[in-house]
Amino acid sequence: MNDLNTLKRQFLEHLEIEKGRSLKTIENYERYLDKFFQFGKLKSPKDINEDVVREFRLWLNRQPGAYSTRNETMKRKTQNYYLITLRMFLKYLVKRKISVPFTADQIELAKVPERSIDVITALELNRLLEAPNQEKNPETRARDRAIIEMLFSTGLRVSELCALPRETDLTLDEISVRGKGGKIRVVFLSENAKKYLKEYLKLRKDMNGALFTRVFTKNVKPKKDEGDALDRRSIERIIKKYATIAGITGRVTPHVIRHCFATDLLHNGADLRSVQMLLGHANINTTQIYTHVTDKHLHDIHKKFHSGNN
Repeated sequence: MNDLNTLKRQFLEHLEIEKGRSLKTIENYERYLDKFFQFGKLKSPKDINEDVVREFRLWLNRQPGAYSTRNETMKRKTQNYYLITLRMFLKYLVKRKISVPFTADQIELAKVPERSIDVITALELNRLLEAPNQEKNPETRARDRAIIEMLFSTGLRVSELCALPRETDLTLDEISVRGKGGKIRVVFLSENAKKYLKEYLKLRKDMNGALFTRVFTKNVKPKKDEGDALDRRSIERIIKKYATIAGITGRVTPHVIRHCFATDLLHNGADLRSVQMLLGHANINTTQIYTHVTDKHLHDIHKKFHSGNN
């Protein structure tokens, strides 16, 4: 029997096992599909038709945004996550030779505005790097400085940073990380990153296998349901804390530091293809967004030929 929930479970298992998608990605895909099934009161593949998909798209487009404070509706990019997941599910059904009255090719993604990136200035970045020096606890100070140095030195995604093992070889200038889709790439450590990592590891007394862990003092004990390894939220809170200390008024996240890594490389003459590989982007179009803020050639042309500079 082609029950939709059974097919959904098999689809998600296929993505996890055959495609190597992360558990977080699988969780998101399941949420998107569940929302679609619940909206259309769908029970089997034959219930997925043009009308229900169109009505679902209209419903999505009228939903409030997750962080909206001005009656803004759901972002087109977020709407597209639902549509991409549905498209993948429909392709999976066709591959299983399960008849559906609506095909993946009929789904056209919503047009989204060109992506903008958040960056901070070089002076703000320097202040951010120095901010952990105000921390009194030596282990916390070394850990947090190492985290910020690592993010800027490597351009790692926060999930990749959290997944680094304690036995990372710091005698080398490079480490291998597993990124999106299970792809392995090499990233490089600066001297400062290695220095603060070594300092931090010398101060650690725990046996946890993660590279970055929580620092517990006599007055702060771990909760029973709380692991020692730092997670995404913990890293984000650490960065936000030091951005405030550094007096940076703009939004600062681990991903903003990743943006700084990319723009710094391009500002200093790195080619786009190399930056793509260092960031672990599957498509160079994703890396292309950084050229809007780093095109030194256009800056030089403007400076040389614009009458306002004469």
